[in-house]
Amino acid sequence: MSIKVKFFARLREDAGIGERDVPFQAGMSLPEVWRGAGARCDMPANVLVAINMEYTRGAVMLKDGDEVAFFPPVTGG
Repeated sequence: MSIKVKFFARLREDAGIGERDVPFQAGMSLPEVWRGAGARCDMPANVLVAINMEYTRGAVMLKDGDEVAFFPPVTGG
């Protein structure tokens, strides 16, 4: 029972992780998933999150086998 966690772009560099499986626990929050993956930095407040390739916001109910991807905020001009 696990969740696949992926870090992209600058978050990959800051966290020091590209991809890792985290043991699934019912009721896990996204910050708990972030910490469970062993990231070297705190989860940014403005991070973008996709669960199973769909962006999400706020509290989510994760399931065993989910894929959680963290992206830095998009900027541009």
